[in-house]
Amino acid sequence: MPRLIVLTTLAMLAFAGNSLLCRMALRDTTIDAASFTSIRLASGALVLALIVRARKGRLAGGGSWPAAACLFAYAAGFSFAYRQLSAATGALLLFGAVQIAMLSWAVAMGERLRPMQLAGLLVAVGGLVYMLLPGLAAPPIEGAAFMIAAGIAWAGYSLLGRGTRDPTAATAGNFLRAVPFAAALSLAVASRTSVDQTGALYAVASGAVTSGLGYVLWYAVLPSFKAATAAVIQLSVPAIAALGGVVLLAEPLSPRLLIASATILGGIALTIARPRR
Repeated sequence: MPRLIVLTTLAMLAFAGNSLLCRMALRDTTIDAASFTSIRLASGALVLALIVRARKGRLAGGGSWPAAACLFAYAAGFSFAYRQLSAATGALLLFGAVQIAMLSWAVAMGERLRPMQLAGLLVAVGGLVYMLLPGLAAPPIEGAAFMIAAGIAWAGYSLLGRGTRDPTAATAGNFLRAVPFAAALSLAVASRTSVDQTGALYAVASGAVTSGLGYVLWYAVLPSFKAATAAVIQLSVPAIAALGGVVLLAEPLSPRLLIASATILGGIALTIARPRR
């Protein structure tokens, strides 16, 4: 049990670390969003490929092109969003968009939600709308749109990956397939490319450590949890990102962000809560 707690904590810290690293790179260095995306995906692909090879797995058969396209769309939207959003705001928008998109897909596919689940979905959507309402504390609409798009892409990636027998090999294959998409993006904006050493190091850390190793850790502990428990655990990610943003980046916590956080995360908690027998 202590080992499970440690590994789970490290995985959540890694996921929150993605927001902090990306925000630090795009706020404090000269690296551009497209270059950050390319370096992150390439670094993640390399580390995951080495892990799969080390355990004598087959990299070629893992993943798919549709999943890789979703992974690229998530990574690119994530990077472009953090040119404008704080770490806390970005993590909350991403997490809320992922969960709302996945629940909406389930409803569209005919899954019936319990009254509490439906209420939770509506509350979460309401919190997201409240956060985006015009006002002094509202996040920039362009950055918010990029992050919501990233969340929808990640939801698609998650849905495509359901039932995968070897998640690590599939993730490695998807990262590898996503690299050409990222390279094409970098070529498309080559005239605005800017990469410095510190920004590149942040991107490598995001790809190799908080993405690549973070996913491996999460997939290692995931079988130990029920689906609802795993979803609840992931509620900690926006909170960790917010705390990291305050401590490491000196970002303020506005009343709007606190209210939206409580509403969105509370609504999601309602949707994943199991009824008492």
